[in-house]
Amino acid sequence: MKTFILRRLLLTLPMLLLASMLIFGIFALTPGDFIDGNITLTAARAAELRALYGLDQPLWSRYLHWLGQLLHGDLGFSLQYQIPVSTLLNQYIWHSFLLASVSMLLYWGIALAVGVASALRPHSLFDHLVTAGVFGAMSFPTFFLCLLLIKWFAVDLHWLPAGGMLRTGSDSRGLAWAGEVALHLILPVTALVMLQAGSLTRYFRASMLEVVRMDFIRTARAKGLRERTVILKHALRNALLPIITLLGFELPGLFSGALITEKIFNWPGAGHIHIDSLAARDYPVLMGFTLFLAVLTLLGNLLADVLYAWADPRIRMR
Repeated sequence: MKTFILRRLLLTLPMLLLASMLIFGIFALTPGDFIDGNITLTAARAAELRALYGLDQPLWSRYLHWLGQLLHGDLGFSLQYQIPVSTLLNQYIWHSFLLASVSMLLYWGIALAVGVASALRPHSLFDHLVTAGVFGAMSFPTFFLCLLLIKWFAVDLHWLPAGGMLRTGSDSRGLAWAGEVALHLILPVTALVMLQAGSLTRYFRASMLEVVRMDFIRTARAKGLRERTVILKHALRNALLPIITLLGFELPGLFSGALITEKIFNWPGAGHIHIDSLAARDYPVLMGFTLFLAVLTLLGNLLADVLYAWADPRIRMR
């Protein structure tokens, strides 16, 4: 297993270098930048700023300079916020992690329970209700669902706050702070769970349906094993193998999957500043955040490969 993990780690290095070249090239070749978007600058001041930030250098020179900064843990300098990109992301990234991790735990748990239960009762009333509910939830556009939740529970019923992470002017500490954050989490988490749980439920249902019809499940039942043991120990473990692939996309999804939701609910996360930086053409922030997502994608794929090797020893043999 150690050799397998080491080999996969070594393979990620050239992929990460290629990702950095691709990310830099896309943003560097995009027409316009933060200085072009500032119409208040004179031509002389714009040229001075370009020289100050190195934007007048050749493309290869700028990439090597950016790569050298990355090797020292420096993601660059935000032109819009006038602070280092790493400092900016550190201020917001943990808020995104809180929102997305709570949502992921909920929709994976719900999808697993509902998908398995639906697969064990195919074509039943419960299965048809689950299918209708899944496609109903998936059919809502993100922005419409978020606004609908705000209207119902914040505007009409006044049960929950409409947005933000804390009340305006709040100075809560300790348990009071945690309770306030949890209250503000309910609506955005509900929106993310409704949007994500549907497709994952279908994955679990289809995978479980395929496994429970296999010969080794019939053999396990013929041996007199309890149904709970057959389902949890034999069927579920094999049904999870195709789902492990999805874990490779969950790590970057923790931070990139809630961009619209964070913006609508005014949640102070990385998605919020990502959209603002996109509007302002603050490319150092966009490059740093995109590279961060690329690293998470590679780590997620590595985690999926390791879990595959743990669950199926035949992969380690190859």
